[in-house]
Amino acid sequence: MGEVIIKAVITGFILSIMIGPVFFVLLETSIRKGIRAALAFDLGVLVSDIIYILIAYIFYSEVADLTKGDNKDLLKIVGGIFLMVYGIITFFRKPKEQAMDDTGKISHTTRDYITLFIKGLILNFANPMVIFYWFSVMGLGAKNNTDVDFSTQMLIYISILLAVFFSIDVLKIIGAKKLRPFINDRVLRLMNHFTGVILFLFGVVLLLQGLFPEAL
Repeated sequence: MGEVIIKAVITGFILSIMIGPVFFVLLETSIRKGIRAALAFDLGVLVSDIIYILIAYIFYSEVADLTKGDNKDLLKIVGGIFLMVYGIITFFRKPKEQAMDDTGKISHTTRDYITLFIKGLILNFANPMVIFYWFSVMGLGAKNNTDVDFSTQMLIYISILLAVFFSIDVLKIIGAKKLRPFINDRVLRLMNHFTGVILFLFGVVLLLQGLFPEAL
């Protein structure tokens, strides 16, 4: 059991420091909109991860086929196009002035939080690489079965992994929020441009991997 816990902690930490599209949007959301807004976005990401994990666990053999051959390439093409389009929209999006409450803190409505939650859900869910690495992660957790049954082992492994993953995301959010006093309109525009370019480039890489799988 101890081996499972150590493996889950290490894997969760490695996944949390991997740099992908969600990483940049999460930091941008924390800086621009505050900690609660970023947490709402990150919860959407977490829920989409859980959905992918359930799919990978329940339909393990089907997912194995899906992550191979032409199906894998098609998923990369679709995901790449989505990220490219989202990157272009982000690049040209004009920063909106954040509403403040009486104490000078950023004010959000319930609708804002729901929108951010859905944004995190869709952005993470639309990236086909997520299902690939969760499938690999579950395969890692299934190795060296311990004295507990497989289902219990996987539940412990995934639960600890997600807890570590989300906890480090919270630290990222808090750290990024500290930069808020240094942010002005010009910096916000540059952040939109930077995030848009990053998303677009991730999309291009995915698209090229799908179109030319043997070359890349």
